[in-house]
Amino acid sequence: MIRLATLAELPLLTELERAAGAPFRAIGMTAIADDAPPSPAELGEYQSDGRCWVYEAHGCPVGYAVAAEVDGFGHLEQVSILPEHSRRGLGRRLIETVGTWAAARGLPGLTLTTFVDVPWNGPYYVRLGFRLLPPEEQGPQLRAIRQAEIDRGLDHWPRAAMVRIP
Repeated sequence: MIRLATLAELPLLTELERAAGAPFRAIGMTAIADDAPPSPAELGEYQSDGRCWVYEAHGCPVGYAVAAEVDGFGHLEQVSILPEHSRRGLGRRLIETVGTWAAARGLPGLTLTTFVDVPWNGPYYVRLGFRLLPPEEQGPQLRAIRQAEIDRGLDHWPRAAMVRIP
């Protein structure tokens, strides 16, 4: 079941994010696996504004997504699933929830940034209807997000912005 996250669940989402990063270690992206997850305080902004959803199974969050508005589009800030619950369509359902949120606000589609070659990142989003968004098509806020990622060293592995317009 997908629902809005509660304030009490935010520490669980931080731990969920840490666990969801572990598969990056298996493909040689240890720095990503070890990257600090968002704190409950950081997640609190999304939660208090109704932009943080959880996928609940057996009474506990097993996945979550957070969204923002970037350059007049819905923006998928993060979607994470516990590894033992992956490959069941939970991420897709959370992404569709974010898409519904964006559409309800009159936003024309969704953007995100991701690792291009990681199977559960770039290729996965292509299967969900996203396409690469070249820098010249990116708005100033999305370009700033990409620059912040570059400054953090995330472009050690190929990254890109993507968009999906229904």
